[in-house]
Amino acid sequence: MNSQNLLSLRNLSVWYTREKPVLHQFTLDLGANEVVGLIGLNGAGKTTFIKTLSGLLGSFQTEDALWKGKPLRFRDKNFQKERYIVFAEDHSFQFFTFREYASYVAASYGSKLSDVDELIHGFHFEEYADVLLKELSMGNLKKAGLITAFALKPALLVLDEPVNGLDFQSTEYLYRLINGYRKYGTVLFSSHILESICLTSDRVLVLEQGQLKRSFAGPEIEPERIRACLGE
Repeated sequence: MNSQNLLSLRNLSVWYTREKPVLHQFTLDLGANEVVGLIGLNGAGKTTFIKTLSGLLGSFQTEDALWKGKPLRFRDKNFQKERYIVFAEDHSFQFFTFREYASYVAASYGSKLSDVDELIHGFHFEEYADVLLKELSMGNLKKAGLITAFALKPALLVLDEPVNGLDFQSTEYLYRLINGYRKYGTVLFSSHILESICLTSDRVLVLEQGQLKRSFAGPEIEPERIRACLGE
């Protein structure tokens, strides 16, 4: 295990029922300041992994886990303050407006959110910034999470299906944000949309039956090559 990696996991297994692990022998290395796409068919375990990384799932074991070269526990407060996760669906804090939610996150992370107004404008979110989260559409709720994430600028930004529900302009803006994030930290995002993977990633990891079995980097990241891999 390379201690220079931002995040390293060895032989992670995760289960809901112990006899049927969703992830098994899952091994991952994330470098600093890179964009890594995670792709797989439905049921491959993408969301389960992200929930485990967030500390929401406790039914797992791993041979080794390191964060910046030091032993990692997913629920450790110091680790949680260095990563932020935007889930595919999130219905928490429904009686907060976006601005109230963003202020709460900033206080929880002991940080100041920068570029909020610029991000609100980029996502065309001005008229929703003071609306209760429970009243937002799926797309606007996703925007609220993305604006908060990119304003917070954590060392590790994890995005679960970030394109889902976004309009064309917001999708293009999101791609620019992801591509520009290397100056702040690392992005790990899951998607079933090949365009989002191929336009932004330094590496693409293919999750099959609970394991990371294949990876593509640089010029290897081509839609047809990845599509053929998923279709086998």
